[in-house]
Amino acid sequence: MSDIRISRFIFGTASLFNAGNGRRRRYVLESAVATGFTHFDTAPYYGFGMAEQDLAPVLKAHPGVSFTTKVGLYSPGGENQPSWAIFGRKAVGRLAPAISRPAVDFSVRRAQAALEGSLRRTGRDTVDFYLLHDPPFELVHADEWLRWLEACVRAGKVRHFGLALTADLLRPFLQARSGLCRIVQVLDTLDGREADILRQYGKPLQITYGYVSGAFKQGGDMTVTQILTKAMARCPHSAIIVSTTKPGRMAQYASLPEPAAA
Repeated sequence: MSDIRISRFIFGTASLFNAGNGRRRRYVLESAVATGFTHFDTAPYYGFGMAEQDLAPVLKAHPGVSFTTKVGLYSPGGENQPSWAIFGRKAVGRLAPAISRPAVDFSVRRAQAALEGSLRRTGRDTVDFYLLHDPPFELVHADEWLRWLEACVRAGKVRHFGLALTADLLRPFLQARSGLCRIVQVLDTLDGREADILRQYGKPLQITYGYVSGAFKQGGDMTVTQILTKAMARCPHSAIIVSTTKPGRMAQYASLPEPAAA
């Protein structure tokens, strides 16, 4: 998939803001590195920009750690809001969901500014994996995106690019044999096996997520360890995104497998 070697498990930051104040959130991230994670998954929409900012000191302290960020979904109110504004928007959003819904824009023009913003917030000169975030096929001008992303690679601002989405959104890209399907991060569950769509088009599973939440929705009495053990057996050569807001739960990832080529 790429020349980057990442840990078998990727640490996801979608719910990081729920861990508490900034010091607590950074402790969660540092605990992930100490546990063996070498790759983080983030996005401008996660924590309304705060997740990328929280990663900055961790990425600076650990130059060998890599990360994914995304483009296309943006924070309501922008990605540079103070913590109190983010907290207020999220709280109000529980009663009025429209307040916290992402702004959707898959224009390359917006993406150019978004990439610079992500680099600034993370403190890195290069994004390791830059993925379109839940892109509807009809909103993406693939040729324009490919030209721009390939230019970003040549400029050293992006190492690899692709898509982060669900199987239903992925299908038309696969059917069109889109060049954007270089790296695919897709929702998958033990029961639904949604990521098998990649195999239908002759592509391997690369990065998957959703196993724990999917299993809990189905009920049953499997532990997190049991769920992830089954997920690893299903995806022997791919990386799996997992997450927790509690450092004490990092122990369930303590015996991480050897890094796999991503």
